[in-house]
Amino acid sequence: MQTHKRQYQVFLNWGVPVAAVLLALVVGAGFLSAAGANPWVAYRSMFYEALGTRYGLTETLVKATPLLLVGLGICIAFRTGMINIGAEGQMIVGAISGTTCALLFSGLPAILLIPLTFLAGFLGGAVYGFIPGILKSHLNVNEILTTVMLNNVALQLQYLLLRGPMMDPQELAYGTGYPQSAPLVAAARLTRLIPRARVHSGLYVAVILAAVVFVLLWKTTVGYRMRTVGKNYEAAVYGGIRVKRYLVLSMVLAGGMAGLAGTIEVVGVHYRLLDGVSAGYGFSGIVAALFGQLHPLGTIPASFFFGALLFGAERLQRSVGVPAAMVYVIQGLVVVSVVSSDYLSRKFLQARVDTEAKRRRQEGDAEADGSSVAAERNQVGQNGAEEERPSS
Repeated sequence: MQTHKRQYQVFLNWGVPVAAVLLALVVGAGFLSAAGANPWVAYRSMFYEALGTRYGLTETLVKATPLLLVGLGICIAFRTGMINIGAEGQMIVGAISGTTCALLFSGLPAILLIPLTFLAGFLGGAVYGFIPGILKSHLNVNEILTTVMLNNVALQLQYLLLRGPMMDPQELAYGTGYPQSAPLVAAARLTRLIPRARVHSGLYVAVILAAVVFVLLWKTTVGYRMRTVGKNYEAAVYGGIRVKRYLVLSMVLAGGMAGLAGTIEVVGVHYRLLDGVSAGYGFSGIVAALFGQLHPLGTIPASFFFGALLFGAERLQRSVGVPAAMVYVIQGLVVVSVVSSDYLSRKFLQARVDTEAKRRRQEGDAEADGSSVAAERNQVGQNGAEEERPSS
């Protein structure tokens, strides 16, 4: 019986999301056909470009790195009951603070400059995550609204800085005015893992942090309390857990992870701060985390899959010639399907729990009735024995 339950749980956790993605691809095939493209050729080209070539595989890993870091932050926040939609803005602020640090301390050796840059990026995102966290915990302000609005604030801040104080002096000298920062020194750049490819050592950092977040959430008292707050807020309060502290902490850590993702994009890929450095990873990371069942280790393959999907979709437009909007349609279908699958999984699991509870109640009632009959029989037997017992 226990084996059957575990198999059912595994199916809900992984089978339903995979089926949802397949369904999204089937629906997307209909749109591709309507656009005049052969769905089989389109999908074969998309996944072959992402996974079947050296360039595609390395670019998939490049995209999977920020997705994984953002997804880890989403796991922390969602497990604590906080709906963090602000990873995009947190990633931008982290990229700004990390780039600023790398430019200000460019004379330091790499062994000091890179960790300091990482720390600056993490702190920048953490501070930006602290804002909605403290508003939620102390003023009960809806974190969905605050994080969404803070995304726009971060975007406008990036526009302002890249067209003002942080613009590359060379752009000002040439009069081109392209919105980008000065290039980073070599000491601030991450090493490339493969020659003539953009995949960098930030991938190792992301995987290591996935293990760290797993240990934090499932092997420490702090993680247990955070998950308890997310599971049952009232029970956590009754149990003496300082829930406000852990709500803020979850958003600080989630923002820090997103900020680190932005910094790694700068020091590992672009080597300078650019417009659009977040590239939508802040939103795609949410889906990757949900697809990984909000588990840090499950987010690793989920990030790889969505990295392949993002890169393959970009190549699809060039190789098959479908309109650019069709690429976003396919991505949107996958997002909607994965999010819906998570909701359906919860509904199926709740229905199964309710059915099991009903069955146990019925069995308990039957046992109670049997116990009462046996008690009555025993009482009758005792009364009969007392009647037959001779009086003294």
